[in-house]
Amino acid sequence: MKKGSTYQYVLAAIGTAIIAVLAQVTIPLPLVPITGQTLAIGLVVTILGMKSGVLAVLLYILIGAVGMPVFSGMSGGLGILVGPTGGYIVGFLPTAFIMGLYLKKFGITIPHAIVANVIGMVITLAFGTTWLKIVADLTWTAAFIGGVAPFIIVGLLKAVLAAWLGVTVRRRLKTTQFIQATA
Repeated sequence: MKKGSTYQYVLAAIGTAIIAVLAQVTIPLPLVPITGQTLAIGLVVTILGMKSGVLAVLLYILIGAVGMPVFSGMSGGLGILVGPTGGYIVGFLPTAFIMGLYLKKFGITIPHAIVANVIGMVITLAFGTTWLKIVADLTWTAAFIGGVAPFIIVGLLKAVLAAWLGVTVRRRLKTTQFIQATA
């Protein structure tokens, strides 16, 4: 069954909804909360592939930017994107693109998906930390301590979980022909 652009938009909308829902899952920590956003980005790109995955992330950022409460803590608006944590959200777009590119080149297997998700984690943290340093006028050391260090171990765990779960769900969706092998 050949599927066109409407199909890609539907997949992207489903991916956007998954990201928006998982963004509301928060584990409060003393300094910085851990959210389900990064898990969701990795999961969606792993399941949907590059085109629909990137489109889902772009749609998520756009609807959050116009004020829909899809970001962590049911927040939204341009203020979030230009605030101290906005770089992480903006970084989701290059994260999704590079992850999707990697998976397209090497295949969507659990080992490759783990590598892609770890690369995605690094990209997101790099964007977020750079933005945090600039917006909050921090030193690189302070930005690293506040914007990277608390997330490394949890980020690696989320990368493995997103890879394993994403590949598993993708395989099942392919057998039902809900998604294409080349999605």
